[in-house]
Amino acid sequence: MKKKLLSIVLSAAMVLSVAACAPKDAPATQDQTSTKTEDQTTTTTDTDTETEPEVVSNEPDARGMLDGKFVDTRHISVELYDRNVDGGTEAGNNAWTQWIQEQMLERYNVEVEFVTVSRWSEGDDIGNLLAAQNAPDICYTYNYGQIQTYADMGGVIDLAPVLEENKDLVPSMFDWLGEELIYQDLDPANGTLWAIEGKRNEICRINTFIRKDWLDKLGLAEPTTKQEFEDCLVAFKDNADTLLGADASKMVPFSISTDVGWRAANIIESFMDPDITDKEYYVNGYDDRKFTENGTKEAIRLLNKWYNMGLIWKDFAVTDASTTTEDDMIKAGFVGAFIHNYDYPFRGGKDSINATLQSQYGDDAKFIAVNCFEDKNGNYTKYSYSNSGDRKVFFPATNDEIEASLCYLEFISQPETVEFLQTGEEGVIHTVDAATGAIVIQAPDDDHHDWYQNSGKNIDMTINCNGLRLSTPELTELSLAFSYSDVDPADVQQAIQAASLDAKIPPTVSVGDIAAETEGTDLAGKRDQTYDKAVIASEADFDTVWDNGMTEYLGAGGQAIIDERTAAWEATYGDADMLP
Repeated sequence: MKKKLLSIVLSAAMVLSVAACAPKDAPATQDQTSTKTEDQTTTTTDTDTETEPEVVSNEPDARGMLDGKFVDTRHISVELYDRNVDGGTEAGNNAWTQWIQEQMLERYNVEVEFVTVSRWSEGDDIGNLLAAQNAPDICYTYNYGQIQTYADMGGVIDLAPVLEENKDLVPSMFDWLGEELIYQDLDPANGTLWAIEGKRNEICRINTFIRKDWLDKLGLAEPTTKQEFEDCLVAFKDNADTLLGADASKMVPFSISTDVGWRAANIIESFMDPDITDKEYYVNGYDDRKFTENGTKEAIRLLNKWYNMGLIWKDFAVTDASTTTEDDMIKAGFVGAFIHNYDYPFRGGKDSINATLQSQYGDDAKFIAVNCFEDKNGNYTKYSYSNSGDRKVFFPATNDEIEASLCYLEFISQPETVEFLQTGEEGVIHTVDAATGAIVIQAPDDDHHDWYQNSGKNIDMTINCNGLRLSTPELTELSLAFSYSDVDPADVQQAIQAASLDAKIPPTVSVGDIAAETEGTDLAGKRDQTYDKAVIASEADFDTVWDNGMTEYLGAGGQAIIDERTAAWEATYGDADMLP
């Protein structure tokens, strides 16, 4: 009933002319002609035509807006991740959230309330809020399957008719994302659109990091192959007394977490066929942890070998990944290598991994990015992000402020909004390099601590933009290496180059919703448990543990997803193995 009413309201709104969410001071124009004599130039209004002068209405339109602003104050709620950052600010109440609230009220007369959910349990948190019909008006998640599940139960608004009837409200969003991303999840069969894909402005994904000062101290070169990497880990372990002294017992040559599929990505992808077809990649690509891709088992076998050699953090599988335990261990200087997001050691300003190490052990103490996991061709094939595949923005069915919510998406898509959220005021969290003009990020001082960014580049607030986005692409590229405070830009540049070498952009497949993806029984949990158990198993038990876990995963819905994805690909692309 609510959806039918919503449709009627939106349809009625199109009967009258509407005003976009635009600045109030847009200049008016008047049809004028100029006539010039020998002595003077005069400007007169053209009265030779029958056209009546444009009438400017002082009445609000059908959406209750006048000059791009709501006459009556509206109220919306917006999801915001809480990362529980050490030394950070209150996630839902800080200088950044207050700036957004002030801007939305001034520009559109819309009050914004932030509803925080844990970044580490956001799927469960949003699921609970949706089930209780108490979710924020604007939600976002990385998990499209979860959105589809609630859409099937009538809990999510179909955005296709909403955007069709209100496109004039979100010109900046369309400029930023483009039709392709906005309608990427449009179901070709029934025309529904449950979510809008965000855009990645940085497509570097994952890097392998190793302690440069440890390599130097032991006279080791940066590793370039799997065997050389293993040799480095063995050297770290065998020289724990030299590297850590009294803390030798705390040595962890290589650290991973319970999210093995993510944290071992470079290893897993090096075992995959570098010439894999788009079809095979898609059919087995239910998520980005590569669990059912060919080659993954052998990658985990290598990790299992290292674990049994004592080279991998022994407690990773029983340590809650939502805690700071692993980061604390890395910052304390006990870890020799890890795989993580391409810029992970640089995040957090003076609290970043590299800055913390250098404050304790000197300027040479730091992690650097290396490529050392070769594929069968001797290259370093890895998968970067595509421009899409980021967070998905959706409106729960309980959202009764559709137009105001769209104005929020318009505001958060405007380039000046994104640039301010990422760089703030000059002198507070950034300066401008005199020689190059690059934007240089700095940590806020104590007097401006409320401007601390709880997420790198305020990604949790720029909800449809992941990555640095400045006024021009040139300035963005120039400034990227300077966009982390308290770290050497050269180390960032090396990380960008390492993540980019031999990187492949995964195919973007549009075949409609896959129903089986919403029906599996805790597939992510079964996947992660199998990864963990297989890594820590004895070498003799590895095959049994892996095969049993895979059988359970496939039986719980994994095989159904593979089968439906295969059928959907063939229905869309026929017998082609590669996208056109």
